[in-house]
Amino acid sequence: MTSVTTTQSAPLAERTTLRLGGPAARFVHATTASELVEAVRTADAATGEKVLVLGGGSNLVISDDGFDGTVVHVATKGFRLDPLGGGIVQFTVEAGEEWDSVVAEAVAQGLGGLECLSGIPGLNGATPVQNVGAYGVEISQVLQSVDLLDRRSGKVHQVPAAKLGLAYRTSVLKGTDNAVVLRTRFSLTSGGMSAPIRYSELARVLGVAQGDRVPADEARKAVLELRRGKGMVLDPADHDTWSAGSFFTNPIIDDATFTSVLIRISDRLGADVNVPVYPAGHGRKKLSAAWLIERAGFHKGHQGPGGRVSLSGKHTLALTNRGGASTEDLLDLAREVRDGVRAAFGVELHPEPVFVGVRL
Repeated sequence: MTSVTTTQSAPLAERTTLRLGGPAARFVHATTASELVEAVRTADAATGEKVLVLGGGSNLVISDDGFDGTVVHVATKGFRLDPLGGGIVQFTVEAGEEWDSVVAEAVAQGLGGLECLSGIPGLNGATPVQNVGAYGVEISQVLQSVDLLDRRSGKVHQVPAAKLGLAYRTSVLKGTDNAVVLRTRFSLTSGGMSAPIRYSELARVLGVAQGDRVPADEARKAVLELRRGKGMVLDPADHDTWSAGSFFTNPIIDDATFTSVLIRISDRLGADVNVPVYPAGHGRKKLSAAWLIERAGFHKGHQGPGGRVSLSGKHTLALTNRGGASTEDLLDLAREVRDGVRAAFGVELHPEPVFVGVRL
């Protein structure tokens, strides 16, 4: 039997990268998978008890009123390497490991596949939930399976990645609290080389053609530099990193809608403007949320209520806490940006973070 540490009325702002959110009524710190399972099962068994499973807090927007229930903090640690043959290695990671530490460990072990996901804040357990992706790589490309606690049955299952419905910034795990990720298994390549470099900006920085491979540590260094330049690597002294990362997902629209959007872009910006657009499956296209936000008139550093929140000075997709802000300040700015893009181009932006006790 394991035991966990429980604290009453714990502040949550210090547990989120936005540094926003009121207190939790109860806070449980689970340092092993068995403690995590026990804590969630116990809280779920309490009649009428609300439960929030908290990782690194990098993708959370929590109400100023906090959370009137039990917050279970995932603090589990551990890695394991298992060669599978043919230059493939299974990399098993506990849910509570800091994600960038996971990438650093993989690169240090001479494994390729995760390096383009360097610098992303949060914990490992969150990566399959929203199919984390950056610089041409998504978790779906390397994930083998996850161990899940099914909160409805109380049982632990190993679930293959193919059963998780992994798609652009989503999965069957997102938007539901039916399961808790306990650990992940990634299929990585040995030999110290990166996955093929697919993202044009990264390829330019590395001085290679798209599709080429480079030493994984070189790719990691280049990605970290790119992210720092956009305020996307956590730094307590830099308010541009007091954010939840990209606040809005890149919108995916059908071809008919795309035609009408192009007309509105042309009317506003001129017929010769170059619109960034990417394929998103049959009959659909993906637009750049950052491009739309800027062209709708919201530039880097655009301030919200009282200057307490603003768009990052480095990246228009990040909504930042400048110090002394409230969650409601942040939501007011998010609504202003969302409504402005809709009015300018007829495109609806959708938030990427998980909302707790609030909504747009």
